[in-house]
Amino acid sequence: MLAATAEGLTLDEMAERLAVGRRTAERMRDAVRDVFPQLEEVDDPPTRRFRIPAGLDGLFQAPNAEELAALNAAAELFAQQGAMARAGALHALEHKVLSATRASARRRLAPDLEALLQAETIAVQAGPRPFEDETVLATVREALLSLRRLTFRYEGGSTPGRVREVTPFGVLFGRSNYLVAAEDEATGPRNWRLDRIRDVAVSAAPGGKPEAFSLQAYADESFGIYQDDTEDVVLRATPAGAEDALRWRFHANQTVEAQADGSVIIRFRASGMLELAWHLFTWGDKLQIVAPEILRHRLIEQMDIARRAHASGSDAPTS
Repeated sequence: MLAATAEGLTLDEMAERLAVGRRTAERMRDAVRDVFPQLEEVDDPPTRRFRIPAGLDGLFQAPNAEELAALNAAAELFAQQGAMARAGALHALEHKVLSATRASARRRLAPDLEALLQAETIAVQAGPRPFEDETVLATVREALLSLRRLTFRYEGGSTPGRVREVTPFGVLFGRSNYLVAAEDEATGPRNWRLDRIRDVAVSAAPGGKPEAFSLQAYADESFGIYQDDTEDVVLRATPAGAEDALRWRFHANQTVEAQADGSVIIRFRASGMLELAWHLFTWGDKLQIVAPEILRHRLIEQMDIARRAHASGSDAPTS
């Protein structure tokens, strides 16, 4: 960690990252100094930072089989999801790491790495394959880094084919991939599906996101991708579903309260009630909606739509 940071780490930061007490962090720092006398102290009032400015030699940087297997698995997961640009980037990083590893270390790694790659795989899950075009992503990233606006023809919304000019705030990757951007300050940011963006280009007009904007905070406002009115959500997991609910993260800012009867109450504040209703359907009778009422109505509405579509069975093919 000390070699991987340019500004260095304080003792409190070391303790936090390693989940140890400050005294333990001090002893660990002293042990590192014994091995790496080039450890520097940098004054950063009211505290001090520590760093290893020249980095580590190959002996300490050599990856192990588990790290390389995890990198390969992440690349394969991206590839299965259709995120070929990010899969390619991780595979390229994997090749760079291996090429920078000493030949003797590579020979030692090879048998264990091959065994792990054959013994571990990723279960394919049903779902959409998100659109991820390298040209579109590269153009979006160029605009973000150069603090410029983007122009594109958008084949979505109420006026398909209309040319837009927006200030990009970031990209949300998920079941579908979205550009988060604002056409003007009055309307604020909204989501634009990347697969509906055509003829994208970086504009000459300046367009940096507001300093106070946090992409993570924006994403946390919603259950999933859809942004609408924010609601206070209260769910009750029955005793039969309590164990699963305690292991499940419904929202980044959720609170969970165990009840005397064995049930669990989950609370969070989010938008995206339609996506939440879709998800809650998969829990069957193990989850109950306490609030808001609109979420209950959305779930009932979606069940009615599904029932009408499948009730008659008259259009079903016969064998």
